Amino acid sequence: MVRTLNLGIVAHVDAGKTSLTERLLHLAGVIAQVGSVDAGSTQTDSLELERRRGITIRSAVVSFVLDGVTVNLIDTPGHPDFIAEVERVLGVLDGAVLVVSAVEGVQAQTRVLMRTLRRLGIPTLVFVNKLDRGGADAERVFAEIGEKLTPAMVAMGRGCGEGTRRAGFVAYGPEDEVFVTSATEVLADSDEEFLAAYVEGGAGVVADGRLRRELVSQVARSRVHPVFFGSAITGAGVAELVGGITGLLPAREPDAGGPAVGTVFKVERGPAGEKVAYLRMFAGELHTRERVRFGRGEGEKVTAVRVFEDGSAVQRPSVTAGRIAKVWGLSDVRIGDRLGDPGSEGREQYFAPPTSETVVVPVRTGDKGGLHVALTQLAEQDPLINLRQDDVAQEMYVSLYGEVQKEVIEATLALEYGIDVTFRETTPICVERVLGSGASFNLMGTPDNPFAATIGLRIEPAPVDAGVDFRLEVERGSLLPTLLKAIEETVPHALQQGLHGWQVPDCTVTLTHSGYSSAGSTAGDFRGLTPLVVMDALTRAGTIVCEPVHHFRLEIPADTLGSLLPALSQLGAVPDAPSTRGAGCVLEGRIRAAVVHDLQQRLPGLTRGEGVLEFAFESYEPVRGPVPSRPRTDHNPLDRKEYLLHVVRRA
Repeated sequence: MVRTLNLGIVAHVDAGKTSLTERLLHLAGVIAQVGSVDAGSTQTDSLELERRRGITIRSAVVSFVLDGVTVNLIDTPGHPDFIAEVERVLGVLDGAVLVVSAVEGVQAQTRVLMRTLRRLGIPTLVFVNKLDRGGADAERVFAEIGEKLTPAMVAMGRGCGEGTRRAGFVAYGPEDEVFVTSATEVLADSDEEFLAAYVEGGAGVVADGRLRRELVSQVARSRVHPVFFGSAITGAGVAELVGGITGLLPAREPDAGGPAVGTVFKVERGPAGEKVAYLRMFAGELHTRERVRFGRGEGEKVTAVRVFEDGSAVQRPSVTAGRIAKVWGLSDVRIGDRLGDPGSEGREQYFAPPTSETVVVPVRTGDKGGLHVALTQLAEQDPLINLRQDDVAQEMYVSLYGEVQKEVIEATLALEYGIDVTFRETTPICVERVLGSGASFNLMGTPDNPFAATIGLRIEPAPVDAGVDFRLEVERGSLLPTLLKAIEETVPHALQQGLHGWQVPDCTVTLTHSGYSSAGSTAGDFRGLTPLVVMDALTRAGTIVCEPVHHFRLEIPADTLGSLLPALSQLGAVPDAPSTRGAGCVLEGRIRAAVVHDLQQRLPGLTRGEGVLEFAFESYEPVRGPVPSRPRTDHNPLDRKEYLLHVVRRA
């Protein structure tokens, strides 16, 4: 059986991932000529907006055969505003190539990606690209990789002719002294048994292939990361990288037997507006006209399957284990859905969620309905857009990672839906933390309770990232299972907006009292009453609004520190002690997400255009000053309970 490898190409923006993808396709014989990002002629950047801006916005899949291995390659965005697109790909990868620029070196997104790849244990090769560009320095970048990404790296050769069109890659042989020494040191750090074997056997370990086998083994366990050098534009070093992809990364013989198991990592809309799911099959086989269920509902029938092979998606009667396919007919499918593994339904999140949001406003009032439909479809493709609507103000909010993402949403709405929009000012997304313990009890038959249900709840604080923990203080048999389920499912929804309109993400909710009428109580009664009791208990417990805070890292010329520190103080940032390295200076600290964009705007002027800013979400902290309230989606923020009672009585 042919071995398969699902490979991700990841990098900081402009490091050359898409160009590397083009070169790999050319080597595999899929395309006759290497496309250009600048010319908009690449295979994987197929969206008009991608070609126009010269960046990857959506992940793209292409399949080909290299050295007898079927490679399903996924090209991912590099810009940090589209990190959610990268996140969805990680769960379906067997291995990855992290692309680093030989000129710019290790950049902000490079560090975020490598940390995540290592944490998830994804076998990763590093390709130092752009060796032919002016300013390229392979030795400097290799040292940066060891310092900023991982010390567990092995150079598979050396660069030559850097900064010229003659730049190339000289691969080390299996017995090359430089390679043997460096590889042995790195491998021995992770495996004492190998160290003992080398001390005892010396050169014999190399001669009998033990060194190579150990390298392959540790790469597969994501303990060691081989580093290649070259240029995707000229092709230098790419053939050697291909040897690493097929020889070092863990290609597998897929499990064709057993039940079908797969994961949906991307959803898009077809020409007729139909949903198209990108499915990675881990085991078994999925057939056209087969009815499948992704953990919800009665299941749906697969109407068409296109399997990625030989550079395109080809219509097939089925998709087998190890392959990636586009699947039609699944109108309810969502990103993260698991086929054949209902216990794992839902998507694990690897990166921090967006910390900002904005209001999207149609230029033409008549486009309001169409805008909601368009944003709903965009949210299907990117769940972290997190579309929500304020029904009172008739406004639509979307979550964002950054300003570039806002620009792309605006352009997408105009190009694909013909809807022109503007945006309100971007604001941070806060959360509410429970301060104390609060309890509420609502008895069936009383004037303030129009429902045939009795519910008592107690809300208490929980540790950060604990989530909403629902507990019982009543006997489980005292309430019908369907009624108990109605309460348990409604509690998290009621906590999506707390006293100030922000989500309450971490608390313990205990059911202290319950009662029902055998003649007239329904699950709807319990779903209707639960939010009232939750909000009453939350009012008694009290909440504090917390805003997102980022950790920042600045690399600046040392002589600009004096002008930068007052600006940071003005923005409320809290810097640590600076670290000076020659003419450069590194400054780390913490800054509110609300002012990061201001810092980005001011940084070039404060550092002569030489400052480099990295930032990543760190925590939520209590807001200092006026407490921001978030407009509610379904009621007047001054009195949730009275509004809901009014709605119920009117109905």
